[in-house]
Amino acid sequence: MIVRLDHIGVVAHSIDQAMETLTDKLGFPLDQRTQLPDGAYFAPEGTHNYFFQIGSGETQIEVLIPVVPEAGTYKYLQRFGPGLHHWGYACEDVAAEAARLQANGLRQIDLGGRPQGNSATAAFFHPKSAGGILTELVPLRPR
Repeated sequence: MIVRLDHIGVVAHSIDQAMETLTDKLGFPLDQRTQLPDGAYFAPEGTHNYFFQIGSGETQIEVLIPVVPEAGTYKYLQRFGPGLHHWGYACEDVAAEAARLQANGLRQIDLGGRPQGNSATAAFFHPKSAGGILTELVPLRPR
């Protein structure tokens, strides 16, 4: 079951560009678990990822900085420029929720090498099958 909106993913050319907007203008602090300068590297999409906390709630903004020209996120940034990339929903069981969404007609994206079944850490669904929004399922984070 989807429990809540976990994060909104945005893509940017650099973390400095993203911080100018998110930290300097909007006042969202960089999540203390995010390591600078390289963030968390997400190999399937060749991105460095950073999280910003929105207010006192649980929703975050994930900033993706693509570095691998062959990867989808890099191509997305080149085609559309910086901005909204995806919505990430927290769920109790990623694999079960992914199966439910597939049964409802959403098309899962195979990122190659990602764990499947009960050990799945994330699942992505194609925007053309999800109302124009790249959709990600992630495990529910402890509060």
